[in-house]
Parts: sequence; C-alpha cells; structure tokens
Amino acid sequence: MKKLLLGLIALAFYCKSGIAQSGSGKSGITTLQSPIIPGAERVEVYLPYLKGKSVAVFANQTSLVNGTHLVDTLIKRGIKIVKIFGPEHGFRGTADAGEHVTDAKDKATGIPVISLYGDHKKPTAEDLKDVDILIFDIQDVGVRFYTFISSLQYYLEAALENHKPLMILDRPNPNGFYVDGPVLDMKFKSFIGMQAVPIVYGMTIGEYGLMLAGENLLSQKANAINAYNITTKPNADTPFHVTVIKCKNYDHNSKYILPVMPSPNLKSMQSIYLYPSTCFFEGTVLSEGRGTDAPFQIFGHPTLLKNLYAFTPKPNAGAKSSKCFNQLCYGWYIGGSNEEVLKKLNGKIQLSYLLQAYKLFPGKDSFFLKNNFINKLAGNDLLQLQVKTKATEAAIRKSWQPQLNAFKIIRKKYLLYKDFE
Repeated sequence: MKKLLLGLIALAFYCKSGIAQSGSGKSGITTLQSPIIPGAERVEVYLPYLKGKSVAVFANQTSLVNGTHLVDTLIKRGIKIVKIFGPEHGFRGTADAGEHVTDAKDKATGIPVISLYGDHKKPTAEDLKDVDILIFDIQDVGVRFYTFISSLQYYLEAALENHKPLMILDRPNPNGFYVDGPVLDMKFKSFIGMQAVPIVYGMTIGEYGLMLAGENLLSQKANAINAYNITTKPNADTPFHVTVIKCKNYDHNSKYILPVMPSPNLKSMQSIYLYPSTCFFEGTVLSEGRGTDAPFQIFGHPTLLKNLYAFTPKPNAGAKSSKCFNQLCYGWYIGGSNEEVLKKLNGKIQLSYLLQAYKLFPGKDSFFLKNNFINKLAGNDLLQLQVKTKATEAAIRKSWQPQLNAFKIIRKKYLLYKDFE
C-alpha cells in the first residue's frame, strides 16, 4: 500500500449545504447541529485550479451549489466548460434504471453531454482531447450495486490514462454510518460490483476514489501512471492528479438528509436507507416496489398470502417496465419515518426481509430469477444457496466476517472524516 497517497490530495478546507439534524435516536446515529457543507460548495477553494482551463464535468441533478447546478455556477464564475458527462439515469437524472441514455447537448448551455452508461462507460482519448481538467460531482448512496462508484472508477482510469488531473467534489454518504454485507467475489464482477468491497462500504465517494487509486484497483495502465506520480506534490508548475475537496461538519456518525434525491426510484430517505436490504429482491420474482410511491420500502408478489400488505405496481416515470406491473401483489410495507426505518435496520443490512419472503413464497424453485442476478447483487453465489438451504441469519452473517474484517482495515486508511467506530 502506498504510504504516501499524495498525488491524491484531500484538500481539508471548509466547504455549505445539505441538511444535518440535531439529536440522536436509538438507531445509534448521532446528528450534527451545524449544517453539513458538501465539497462542491467550497467554490473559493477549487476555483483557482479551474481558471483558464478547459473543464469537463461529470454531474447529474444532485450536483448543486446552494441550489444552483454546478455547471451553471462555474459558467457564471467564468469557467470554460467544454464537456458534460452523465451517469446512469442521465445528466438530469430522469432515466429509468438501466435505460439507454443518448448523447445530446444541454438545452440550457449548449454544452455537449456524453452519457457514460451502456456501451460507453469510460471516456475515450477522443472525449478528453480538448479537456485540461476533470471534475466529478455526484451524490452517491454508499451501496456497492448503486452504479455511481463504478462510473467513478472508469472516470478516474480515463483521467490517469490520459494524464488529466481529476478533482472529486466530495459529498456525504447517507449510508456512511455502518459497514455490512458480503464482500464481492471478483468472479462475480460486473458494473453493479467492480471491486471486492461489501454491499455497504461506509465511505464517501471521495474516500472511495482514494482507495481505488491507493490500492491500485484501477486498469493496468492507470495503475502504472498513478504509481509513477504518487509522490508528486502539486505546485505552481506541477498539477495534482487526484484531489478530493472535503465536506465540512460531516463525520461517519452523521445523519445526512439529501436535498435532492439521486435517482427516480430512490426518492425518499426511507428508500435510501432500505435499499441495501431490499435491493436483493431485484434478483427474485418479487416486486421490490418499483412502480409504487415507495420503491424499496415495499416488496411482494401476487402468489403470496392475501392477508399481507396489498399493492399494485404500475408504470411510472421512474419505472417504465418492471416485475408484476398491473398485478395485485401481497407482501410487506416496511417504511415509516426516517427514525422508524433506521431503528428497524439497527445499523446493518436486514436479511430477515429476504429470508421471510422465501419462507412464505409458495413456489420456491421459481423464487430467484433464472438469470442468477441475485449473485451479481450479493457478489457471490453463496447467499442464494444459503437462502435455499434455510441457513440462519446468524450463520449467513458469520460467513461474511473474515472478508468484512479485512476490508475494514483497508477502508480505515482512506477515511477523511471521523469514523463511526
């Protein structure tokens, strides 16, 4: 491991927005009285690095600076933005999960927008030929199968491979107060899981980027360039390579309420908190609540017991097609207030939802999808087997611990904020 991670430099300046609530609940999460300030709002810190440069911005609808989009903010400050890159769900964040998003021009600015999702996940040398510096500013939710960390990896690789400096404007992790779940077996690597990290990894997007570079988890070419430059410190003549602009008033015990929801089906804090536990249902025939007002807070199926919670998923703007549409389903609603949901989760992934649904499902042979998507979500093929063989939650958790403990040691090296433990 690189002792000196600095070609990766975290600027520990004070950054202003987002919401932090005071008080604490039985969930074990403490909150802060001062407002949490994302890195993007520390404009005065990073603006000098952008003056006179041609800038590319990787952003979406969450990339706000005091309510104004980062792109508009930088343009008003005289920064030359030549390109915008957009992730899954698009630059404006309106596309459905997995939906193809075409390249276009931003209507407000006329700047070219390039989608980094689908077949074109990584900027090419052609994409970056007119770019001097890259910025990454997207709100993540701290869950392995949420694809923004995969997009960050490709963006970071492209920056290093093409000798372009990258600045990550850090944002709080709304699930950053615990670490849990199976660590991905690299045999099951995919765009929803590119690294051997647990489902809930407890790092901000900036901390995660530092880990990718610091542990040489990038492409062979990017790793070689990164290693060569690792002890290079930025000065007037030598640019930085990866810089993280830190948040202010944030730590890993904070409860951060997102001012803008990050994607169409994570449209409430309750869904964001429950997502690590209920996204497993995407690998089953059960509805995970897409097409309802409470995705990832509801799950069920038409064949389950009729005395359970009833709901009917229907196509909507965030879920144009999904399982069980227009069918009356029976299952569970596990939502509630933020504090109620956090109390149910108790600082961990709740496996009981998946285990209980399997126990009550009448056609057990058809519970998991035939494409074994559950294995990509879990990051292994063991969880499916454990559920089918009726392993206890305690036994399943025990099987995670050796790799989980090893990951926690690596994670600690890259934390920029006070940890929860």
